[in-house]
Amino acid sequence: MNSQNGFLLSFIKYGENDAVLHCFTEEEGFQTYFLKGVYSKRNKKKALLQPLSKLSFSINPIRGNGIASVSKFELVKNNDIYNDIKVNTIIFFISDFLSQILKFENKNLTIFFSIDEFIDQLINKNYQSHLLFLLAVLKIQGVTPLIGEGRFLDPETGTFSASSTHHIFSEEISLLWRTALTAENFYTTKIHSSMRKDFLDSLLVYYHYHITDFKTPPSLEIIQQIFE
Repeated sequence: MNSQNGFLLSFIKYGENDAVLHCFTEEEGFQTYFLKGVYSKRNKKKALLQPLSKLSFSINPIRGNGIASVSKFELVKNNDIYNDIKVNTIIFFISDFLSQILKFENKNLTIFFSIDEFIDQLINKNYQSHLLFLLAVLKIQGVTPLIGEGRFLDPETGTFSASSTHHIFSEEISLLWRTALTAENFYTTKIHSSMRKDFLDSLLVYYHYHITDFKTPPSLEIIQQIFE
């Protein structure tokens, strides 16, 4: 039996009482675990199954071709952020996003600790943090744009050019990308509420160009409605 700390990305109820968990762990990257009996009437730990909860798992050895099973799990840090509807919406959106982005990712401490930093931003009610977290992930993956002298960001080439190549990447949005990319800390970048939807749209366009098989998270419509 070994112990793993990880963020819960998604979970699926299996049968009456069991669940399958998808997690990003500190030591082994993306992992799938089987959790027995969590939905039984006497089990109070089902309340801990929240997207992006940081959990400590005790893992049983894999037998045959099955998946690893969890013998017990605990909450690593209790941060009461799920009662804020805006934060809750952001969490569901980012957990959707990470579930597809990280599904083939091995151990990556930079990503693991960046999720920690992102959660800290949510604790402090930073309602634009999800936008800058998406940019941080692009940087970790090594596909952020190259800073040049042009006024317009070309999302396909990842370079700045003298003329516009995509209608979403206006001069204003392109400047916002440049400001964030050159900031010492992404999260210090100020994004006016009127620009957040367009900036998010521009991020998703960029992901489609630079991340293989990227699909728009299903919860996009919900987060756009909440922040309108």
